[in-house]
Amino acid sequence: MFDWNDLKAFLAVARGGSTLAAAKALKINQTTVARRVEALEAELALKLVERGQSGSRLTEAGAALIAEAEAVERACEGFGHQAQALRRGTVGSLRVTINESMANGFLAPALAAFRRLYPDIRVDMLVSDELLDLAKGEADVAIRASGGPADPDLVGRKLTDVAFGVYCGVDYAIEHGFPTTADEVNEHWLIGAEGRLGATPAAAWLTEQAPRAEVHTRSSTLTNLVVAVRSGLGVTPLPLIVADHEPGLLRCFDLPQFTSSIHMLTRADMREVPRVRAFIDFLAPHFSTERARQDETARRVQAQAREAVARARTASGA
Repeated sequence: MFDWNDLKAFLAVARGGSTLAAAKALKINQTTVARRVEALEAELALKLVERGQSGSRLTEAGAALIAEAEAVERACEGFGHQAQALRRGTVGSLRVTINESMANGFLAPALAAFRRLYPDIRVDMLVSDELLDLAKGEADVAIRASGGPADPDLVGRKLTDVAFGVYCGVDYAIEHGFPTTADEVNEHWLIGAEGRLGATPAAAWLTEQAPRAEVHTRSSTLTNLVVAVRSGLGVTPLPLIVADHEPGLLRCFDLPQFTSSIHMLTRADMREVPRVRAFIDFLAPHFSTERARQDETARRVQAQAREAVARARTASGA
């Protein structure tokens, strides 16, 4: 199949009467124009242009193909105009409901790159642990941990799976040690969870697993739970994607029995709205790239945390 750029060169020569005039019209060099016309002739196995000292003229075959070439040109222009019209649809505001940990750790940093691509879309982050109702129009897009869209009016794309582990602060581990198995949790201070956070399977497991342990504090948000762990208030389960790359946190052991996933959800009737489609198509691959970067950071942070605890406890004779 011939190259559209070759066809443009042929039309420019036909209209300008020479490769020099065509080069000026297309803002490329004359040699490139000649090469493109020759490539089109080779592809069609037809001589289209006769070149002489006074310029270029169309052959009989070239003249016969001008109308069809111009029809292709109009179709390409129409294609471009339609694409621009669709592109202009990527304007307006987009309301995204998301919890604070995901908003701070992932979405807000991603929006700078999104804005460079779509400067006319304003993304409003509705940051809360409460589940806003997409079906009622309380938000346009939701990014949340779930098992997928349960509402038949919602459609979604899974961004990643989420695993859990039990964490404590590095300072806590240096002073008190840290549990390495579920049975040892009973011997440590606990950080409990309230509200929706307290209804998660991992939070329920902590209560059942360590009935003798002292609960020193409770929190109703994931962000505050991370701060409480870093502050040395005890141990608690956290999602690896949130806690692993946080300096000052030590993953004590994994909880493979608890997994969830993060989905990006929207209403079915909103999926092809240009600004929604642009956001979804941008964020999914961006999330994968960012997750890989954070995983690398997490490996380094956790290795440093374990080394710091081991050195400090060895030095103290613990």
